[in-house]
Amino acid sequence: MQDSEHAKFMRMAIELAEQNVSSLKGGPFGAVVVKDGEVVARSANKVTSTNDPTAHAEVSAIRLACKELDSFDLSGCVIYTSCEPCPMCLGAIYWSRIQAIYYGNTKQDAAAAGFNDQFIYEELDKPAAARSLPARQLLADEAAKAFEDWNRTEGRIAY
Repeated sequence: MQDSEHAKFMRMAIELAEQNVSSLKGGPFGAVVVKDGEVVARSANKVTSTNDPTAHAEVSAIRLACKELDSFDLSGCVIYTSCEPCPMCLGAIYWSRIQAIYYGNTKQDAAAAGFNDQFIYEELDKPAAARSLPARQLLADEAAKAFEDWNRTEGRIAY
C-alpha cells in the first residue's frame, strides 16, 4: 500500500476522533480496520456514551471487524488509530492478530490531554502482589479443571 493510501485511512481515524469530540459521544479517539485496501470497520471511542470502560475506539473497531468478517482472527488486517494504543487496546490488537498499527498522536500526547496510561504500564511491570490493585490467587486447584478439560477436548478451536 502506498503512503497516500495509509494517509487516507489515518485521516478517517482522525476525523472519527474529531467528530466524537464535537458530538460529545466519547473521547478524542478514532480507529479504522482495513483489509486488502478496504475499510472493514470503523469506530470512535464510546466509553462515556455506552458506560463501558472497554469501549475504546480500537476495541470497538476490532469488535465490529470481527463481526463483519465472522472471525476472531483479523490476520491480514491493519488498524489506523488516531492515537498510539493504550495497554488494553494494544493487547486486543495482538490477540486479534492484526498485522500492523498506524497511529497519529503518541501516548505522551494523550497524557498531555489528560489520558495518562503510564500508571498502567508501570503496574504491569510490578509483581501482582506489589500492584496498587489487590490481586490474590484463590482456588487454584479447582480452577485448573477447566484447563484440564480444555486440553482433553477434541475439536476445540484454538486461538
